[in-house]
Amino acid sequence: MQGFSQITLRHITNTALLREGDLMFCASGKPSAITDVTRGIDEMGINHVAIFHKDKKGSYAIEAIHKGVCMNPINSFINANKGNDGNKQIITGRINCDSIDISKSIKNALKYIGRPYDFYFEPSDSAIYCSELVQISFVDHNGKLLFYTIPMSFHNKSGEITTFWKDYYSKGGMKVPEGAPGSNPGELSREKIIKMLYIIM
Repeated sequence: MQGFSQITLRHITNTALLREGDLMFCASGKPSAITDVTRGIDEMGINHVAIFHKDKKGSYAIEAIHKGVCMNPINSFINANKGNDGNKQIITGRINCDSIDISKSIKNALKYIGRPYDFYFEPSDSAIYCSELVQISFVDHNGKLLFYTIPMSFHNKSGEITTFWKDYYSKGGMKVPEGAPGSNPGELSREKIIKMLYIIM
């Protein structure tokens, strides 16, 4: 099992303590193509992130998954991302920044619902992947982005692009976009303005 968090987190059984705009990071104890080339907070194998949203009808996860950008009921999100075998966890973080405009950030995320999933992680197209949704949605009161792109990583700890990603992009007739501007959920989890709070049990 990849290392799970050694930071002090409170275990919760529901989302009553979550606030609008909290980020929900999904971690798996089993290595994956994404966690092999990225690094989450406290060396956790984080492979997905979603945005917590609550309205008069209920609580939801705004997320970019393979069927596209959507708003899923929170229980459906939890059931899809939390296992009973100890190999999966959902860690929630709160953006700790006085200048954040939560209302505008959520409105930004909601306007992307219906966009297709970005299977090739290209920042210049209309498709969107999970951490990209967060990166392009969250702004301060001046409309300035809170998170910036970083050079994308498709290489392992030895600095070599993994066979999986070479084959993945080769099948699409593309070169691996190593170093191109982008984001990933692991790196996002390590942002200094995000304070990790809970593990959803």
